[in-house]
Amino acid sequence: MTTKKRIVFIGAAGDMCRVAIERFAEAADGDWKLELYDIRPNALDALVASLPAGSASSGSFDLFDGVALRAAIDGAALVVLGAGPYIRTAEPVMEACIEKGVPYLDLDDDEASTRAAMELDAEAKAAGVPIFVGCGASPGLTNVMAADAARDMDTVDRIDVCWATGDEGPVAFGRAVLDHAIRGFAGPCQTWENGRAVTHRTFVESDVFDLGGSFGSAYRLYECAHPEAVTMPRRWPGADRIRVLGALDPAPVSGVMRGVAVAVEEGRISMDQAIDFVNDVITDKPGSPKVWRYALAGLWGSIRRGEIAVGEVLRYFAAAARKKHPDFRGINYVRVTGKRGGQRVVSVRRVPVSGPGTPWTSMAAGTGSATAAFMVLAVDELGDLAGVLAPEDWANPERFYAALARTGRASSLDEVVEAVKA
Repeated sequence: MTTKKRIVFIGAAGDMCRVAIERFAEAADGDWKLELYDIRPNALDALVASLPAGSASSGSFDLFDGVALRAAIDGAALVVLGAGPYIRTAEPVMEACIEKGVPYLDLDDDEASTRAAMELDAEAKAAGVPIFVGCGASPGLTNVMAADAARDMDTVDRIDVCWATGDEGPVAFGRAVLDHAIRGFAGPCQTWENGRAVTHRTFVESDVFDLGGSFGSAYRLYECAHPEAVTMPRRWPGADRIRVLGALDPAPVSGVMRGVAVAVEEGRISMDQAIDFVNDVITDKPGSPKVWRYALAGLWGSIRRGEIAVGEVLRYFAAAARKKHPDFRGINYVRVTGKRGGQRVVSVRRVPVSGPGTPWTSMAAGTGSATAAFMVLAVDELGDLAGVLAPEDWANPERFYAALARTGRASSLDEVVEAVKA
C-alpha cells in the first residue's frame, strides 16, 4: 500500500462524515486506505469493523496541534475535514494541507469560513494544491445543480438556492451542529445584488417557492447565511441576484429557532442554554421555560407577519404534546433565471424524493452521500486542479449525478436530481 492511496478523515465520528466514509468505501474504484481520526476514537470502532478488513484504521489527535496535524496528513492522497465548527477548524487544516502539498476537501456550510478559505486561493495555486470546499448537499449538490441549470441559458440573471430539512425523530443533535444552526437563524448574511456583495439580515427576507412533491406549490423559505452566495459570484459575476433561502420543517420550527437565535444574538440567553433547549424539544422533553419565552416570541413574529397560519401552529403543538414526529422530508432546489436568444428562461433542478424508502432519509444521509460523490470525482481529478475550488468550479454535473446515484444508493438517476424547465 503506497502513501498515495491514503485518505485521512478528520472528525470521522460525526454523522455526516460517517455516511461519507461508508458510501465512499462502497462506491470508489481502487484500493484505498482510510485513516479515521476523531477526538472520540472509541466511537469509530464499529465503523472500522463494518468496513472491509484492513481498509480502515482509527486514531485521535488534536487538529490544533500543528505538529500532530502535519504528521497525520503527511503523504496522504486526500484529507477530508468533517470536524466543526469550520470557522475554527478549516483554516488550520487547509494551511497544513497547502504546506504539505496534500489535497483537501470539506463539507463546510459556514459563510464566514468559506470567505476565509477563498483568501487562500493564490497560496493554494502557487503550491499546486486543490482545496475543495463546500462538498456536501448545500453547499455542494446545490452548486452543481446551479451550474447544470445555467447551461440552459446564454446569460444568468438570478440564482435562488433553496434548502429545507425536516424532523428526524427524538434524536439529539451534536452541539457543534446546533451551534452552527442557531447562529444561522440570526445575524448578518451575505447576498449578491446588482453585481456586488451586500449584507442582509438572516431570516428577515422570505419568499415562497413551488418546491413540488409533498412541499407543495407555495412553501415559504427564508434568506440565510450560506456559502453559495459567497462562491457563486466568482462563476457568475454579472448576475443581478444570488441568494440562499432555507427553512426547517414543519414550518413552525423555523419560527421557534428564529426566536431562540435572536435571543442568543442579543445576549438574553447563552448558546449552551439554546443548545440544551433545542435538544430537549427534539427529544420530547419540556425545555426551559425561560427559553420558551423567546421561542414563542419568534413563532408569534412569524404569525404576525403572515408567514404561517395559526392552525398550522396549533397542529404542531398538538403533535408535540402526543410526542408524534412526522416522517422526515427534505429538499435541495435551485432556480436559475436568465436569457437565451434574448428570451427569458427559468430552469430548475431539484431533489425529487426524500423520506423513508428513498436515498435521502435524513440530513446526514443526503449530505454524507453527496460528500462521498464529490470524493469519488476528486480522487480522479488529483494532479489536474489547484486553488480554492467550490463545486461549480470543477464538478461535471453528469459525472457527479452518476456518482451520487451510487453513493446515495439510488435505484436510478431519477431519484437524484430532476430537471424542470419553465
